[in-house]
Amino acid sequence: MHCPFCQHEDTRVIDSRLADDGTTVRRRRECPQCGERFNTFETAELKLPAIVKSGERRETFDERKLRVSFERALQKRPVASDAVDVAVRTIVNDLRKSGEREVPSRQVGELVMRELKKLDQVAYVRFASVYRKFEDVQAFREEIEKLERDLPGLESLQLSLLGEAGVRRGKK
Repeated sequence: MHCPFCQHEDTRVIDSRLADDGTTVRRRRECPQCGERFNTFETAELKLPAIVKSGERRETFDERKLRVSFERALQKRPVASDAVDVAVRTIVNDLRKSGEREVPSRQVGELVMRELKKLDQVAYVRFASVYRKFEDVQAFREEIEKLERDLPGLESLQLSLLGEAGVRRGKK
């Protein structure tokens, strides 16, 4: 590796350590020419599938876009950033394991909804409302009722989505 300071053609590794949950190797290097030290990071380059948008347009997968989707849905919600990191990594790993060269954007959206459902009910409904293009309150109510059927026992872990008054109104 060339020295970033003097451009000498060779540097030596002083120390190597795992970083980022073992997915990256951090190497401390020293230039024999100028004596400067610097870090390099080595990661495996694994190809993720291209994303096929609704109009048949193709995009390269962008993990930042995925993270932004989670952050928007989880805005002002009590979810740790570590939990978001795990959810993003889960989706990236699922896409990588699929072995597909191309994946429809709808499939990625479904994976996001699956992970949001585990993290936070409100964030899940927020994302679903945009993703599935809810047109009225009834669409929200139906999604919430479906969520409550699918995830029994979560009522004690999270605040009610409609509250007691909302639930009674919906059942009249």
